[in-house]
Amino acid sequence: MLRTLLAAMAAIVMTGCATVPAEKQDPRDPLQALNRPIYDFNMDVLDAYILRPIAVGYVEYTPVPVRRGLVNFTTNLTMPTDIANAALQGKAEHTGINVARFLINSTLGLFGLFDVADSFGLKIADEDFGQTLGVWGVDDGAYIMMPAMGPYTSRNVAGDVVDNFVFPEIALSLPQSILLYALKSIETRAQLIPQEKLLNESLDPYLFMKDIYFQRQLSEVYDGKPPIKEEPVDFDEDFLENL
Repeated sequence: MLRTLLAAMAAIVMTGCATVPAEKQDPRDPLQALNRPIYDFNMDVLDAYILRPIAVGYVEYTPVPVRRGLVNFTTNLTMPTDIANAALQGKAEHTGINVARFLINSTLGLFGLFDVADSFGLKIADEDFGQTLGVWGVDDGAYIMMPAMGPYTSRNVAGDVVDNFVFPEIALSLPQSILLYALKSIETRAQLIPQEKLLNESLDPYLFMKDIYFQRQLSEVYDGKPPIKEEPVDFDEDFLENL
């Protein structure tokens, strides 16, 4: 099975060496000729035959309280990353909320299985180092479609590398890290099942996913309040002279 997947991936990547037509070029996506076939491989092979069936079975056979507990546990486990990044971004309120959430859920919430902090009105402030770099003024960089992992930007790739060295994740063994990643990936895919129709009915699913990804990144950097770009207004020079 693995050999077949690798062979398919190699064939798809080789077909991606073609030049992207000028009308489809995107300055955010200089690697589009490679990204598109990787996207096709992710969706048509990995998702269709592996990830989606697992996610569907997970939703069907896993009781909601168990799913919620797993989400709470994995979220709490990575909370030190959110705390560190909120502090690096100078967000004192978010830092305090995340510290309080981690302390409350790690104790009263039985190591994070129950989100007790949420009942106290302490909503999670999700932060990562990719967002931190964005707050510091680092551009998104190139859009990258990662095999089996989905969309990224070069900024977020660098951010993930840094985040993975934050305790307690660094204290996990390799099997534990793989299990943590698998749980988060399956739950994320399960949450996307209701949104599949939007993707499938779009004229170009690749572009649709890319645009949604960039919108989400912008929203996260600005905490849901991205700046509104004002279009330049062309004034008549004669009119301006007569003012």
